[in-house]
Amino acid sequence: MRIGKGYDVHRLVEGRELILGGVKVPYEKGLLGHSDADVLLHAMCDALLGAAGLGDIGEHFPDSDPQFKGISSLLLLAHCVALLGRKGYEVVNVDATLLAEKPKISPYKSAMRDNIAEVLCLDLEDVNIKATTTEGLGPVGREEGMAALCVALIKRVDHG
Repeated sequence: MRIGKGYDVHRLVEGRELILGGVKVPYEKGLLGHSDADVLLHAMCDALLGAAGLGDIGEHFPDSDPQFKGISSLLLLAHCVALLGRKGYEVVNVDATLLAEKPKISPYKSAMRDNIAEVLCLDLEDVNIKATTTEGLGPVGREEGMAALCVALIKRVDHG
């Protein structure tokens, strides 16, 4: 068993869709980034890559590479799962926390978990998504952006 942690943050801006956990969340702003800027999935990618000793999301999907412009982070997550598989690992579970003042994500958590469980080949109970505010403190509290944290557990696959 190996454990990894991930963290990501993106600025909120006008004129972009808000994508969290692969779900389009209605909101007046979206997250700025080269891909779809799904802060939740980016933290998850980093947790998985870290657990397997495979570096970080920026090494695998640089924002200077045009092939990742606007790409769905669900595809990035799937690529991370494939990288883990090639190294002999599979995902056991993930636990992620979104830090945001608004919007409330509870109506969308089920769809997020469905998306993530499908990509990670996990049962729903092995995918946990939480959200919290920062009580108005810092850039997240001032609604300048959103952040996410994730912890992932992976295990060596026994093909014997």
